[in-house]
Amino acid sequence: MSLKRAATATHSRLPVNILSHFVKISKRVDELHEHLVECLTMPTSPTIQFEKKNPKAVISTSLGDIEIRFFTDDAPRHVENFLDLAKLKFFDGTSFHRVIPEFIIQGGDPQSKNPDRSLHGTGGPGFSLSPETSNRPHRRGTVSMAKVPRTEDSTRDVSDSGSQFFICVEDQGSLDRTYSVFAKVVKGMNIVDQIVERPRDDRDNP
Repeated sequence: MSLKRAATATHSRLPVNILSHFVKISKRVDELHEHLVECLTMPTSPTIQFEKKNPKAVISTSLGDIEIRFFTDDAPRHVENFLDLAKLKFFDGTSFHRVIPEFIIQGGDPQSKNPDRSLHGTGGPGFSLSPETSNRPHRRGTVSMAKVPRTEDSTRDVSDSGSQFFICVEDQGSLDRTYSVFAKVVKGMNIVDQIVERPRDDRDNP
């Protein structure tokens, strides 16, 4: 493909093999009537495709595709940040490091590439985004920004969101108007369900 650059998504670790979610991102620039195609330097070429109008992403995994649609009006900074990080290969090789049945799957942490599993869930891009909360509820399939503890002993702060995100497996009304909802799954929740059911350790890391 033309204009190749690397982009990524997260992957879910299986007990034996690492299940990788590789992505490539395609961005339509309507006013120029052309496509910019972003693809991975990875062994396979599943895709993330982004369009400026009615934007969506398709995260392809070895279990199948998860298609998400962005809420650019509700969380424009978070949508832009997600896509910018993908273009920079920030998510390359990361995993869904936190999976909790009937709750969420969480990914986007660069530390999840570290062999030291105690560091998984502690990383980010080195900056934080201000919350963009809205009245969009946290329903099954909602994609929202995760908060990261500032220190090992601290609680999660709503402002400490930079790259980690989660997908709700079930409705989670207690999270409404606290976390920044920036997308939703429109196809592939069966894949999310398979990921959340993976065996995991006492830190919910599969």
